[in-house]
Amino acid sequence: MARHMRLNADAVRDYAIVMETGDSVVDELLVFAHERELRTASFTGIGAFSRCTLAFYDVEAKEYLDNPVEEQAEVVSLVGDVVRTDDGGWQVHAQVVLGLRDGAARGGHLRHAVVRPTLEVMLIESPRGLTRRFDPDSGLALIDLGAGEPVTDPNPLRHGLAPETGSH
Repeated sequence: MARHMRLNADAVRDYAIVMETGDSVVDELLVFAHERELRTASFTGIGAFSRCTLAFYDVEAKEYLDNPVEEQAEVVSLVGDVVRTDDGGWQVHAQVVLGLRDGAARGGHLRHAVVRPTLEVMLIESPRGLTRRFDPDSGLALIDLGAGEPVTDPNPLRHGLAPETGSH
């Protein structure tokens, strides 16, 4: 049975992130998360890569199998999330579908990508945090809905909220 959690009970912050030739997609998203102390965010993107490494998760072996793409490719679809890890860091989890010169498509888990000429990412942060925890059955770090906590930020402007004035 599927589980769910309401993420957007409060205000959200959204960003447009435009990456340039030579930028490392995962590294840029991790730096962005750290600089803004993101709680939980989802993102979508379009653009192009000069090269990347996709991966397929082998459930039986509990390991990712790399599939390098060493050619210019259009990013047909990039979707993912950024969540906190048990140790307080961030983890980017993204899936991508690429369009190649001959019209073929390649897709999978995004391990690494270099932008060329641009990548436009729309990122939405939720004021509620989620955490990934290692699941020994799957061998993956999965979102733990029981570990997330709502933001209790003393600065309401950080989330686009008006400061309290005491009057209604």
